Amino acid sequence: MEHLTARHRWTALLALALGGVAIGLTEFAAMGLLPDIAQDLLGGDSPGQVAHAGWTITAYALGVVAGAPLIAALTARWRRKRLVLALLVLFVAGTAASALAPTFGLVLVARFVAALPHGAYFGAAGLLAASLMGPGKEARGYAAVLSGLTIANLVGVPAMTSLGQAAGWRSSYGVITGVFLLTLLAVAVSVPEAPAVQAGSARSELRALARPQVWLVAATVAVGFAGFFAVNSYIAPVTTEVTGLSTGTVPWVLVAFGLGMTVGNAVGGWFADRDLRRALLLGFTGVIGAILFFALFAGTTPGLFAGAFLVGATSLFLGPALQARLITVAPGAQLMGAAVNQSAMNVANSIGAALGGVVIAWGWGYLAPAWTGLALSAAGLILAALSFALDRSRSPQPALADG
Repeated sequence: MEHLTARHRWTALLALALGGVAIGLTEFAAMGLLPDIAQDLLGGDSPGQVAHAGWTITAYALGVVAGAPLIAALTARWRRKRLVLALLVLFVAGTAASALAPTFGLVLVARFVAALPHGAYFGAAGLLAASLMGPGKEARGYAAVLSGLTIANLVGVPAMTSLGQAAGWRSSYGVITGVFLLTLLAVAVSVPEAPAVQAGSARSELRALARPQVWLVAATVAVGFAGFFAVNSYIAPVTTEVTGLSTGTVPWVLVAFGLGMTVGNAVGGWFADRDLRRALLLGFTGVIGAILFFALFAGTTPGLFAGAFLVGATSLFLGPALQARLITVAPGAQLMGAAVNQSAMNVANSIGAALGGVVIAWGWGYLAPAWTGLALSAAGLILAALSFALDRSRSPQPALADG
């Protein structure tokens, strides 16, 4: 894509990042609106009902897990732009259905459907962005798309939370549907055509799943990143029931999360392109420290806001590195590697939200998910270290070098 002007290049990157904004909104808006969803669909907002409403988060996560590798295999020969446009159409349909579904069961189905294109979008859009950025900037290309997700958490999710609290949670998902439609138009107009990998096939993409390292790195993502979701999924009740602040404060806590995520993602993309191994090991260590801080001090207003920022920053510092790591250990199957990362990320979402709901339902309090998340992140650090140790034990295989 050398023939592109700088203006055209950045316009295309912004269009792809807008998709990240929309995905961030559809995925994370529920986390600030769980009490409202519980009240509307389950008839109350008791701790048990809020925990049950958390299954809307889990359903979305499971949709990502199911859709990412399946779509990656079936569309291996598709042109990346065509694939991205098709995925955006599915996003529009699933998100609109989420806003309109009349019962809790149908909302769960709609959230699952809306999630199916999630992983493939970040995979295909990230690869498109990497080709736009140029050689040696793969992690920064993914970070450019992921920046949309962090901006969503900085600005969009708090706005959707405020809108949902004032006008009903369904109104938020109606607006999010409109953002997906805008992204569809922007990508169609501004993103240049790019061919699929010539050797791409369902077999070559699926072959990546036979590599033990792919599964080990995926497990690292699924377990280690679950700590972030255990904290973020229940930020609304922590704010109101633990810190004792009003519901109107929840969007501002989400702003702190989003600001941290934006900073962490930008720094993480730059760092991962220079030293992937160190980015992952330092990142997980930082997440453990941030969640510990949150668990100890979220009962105070300064501790809540500082903890939200730190958890967001350290977690998203890991984002580009985890994506680059999975692509590295899946040579010849870049789309599958990128998609598996998103599947694993949403297994993490599912694990974090589900285990957080379990410990709340057991009566351990709204800070119990943070302590659960601390253990999960520590396990992620151990798995990351094991993965790099396996690299060293197979050092004659250059495809598994850690960058």
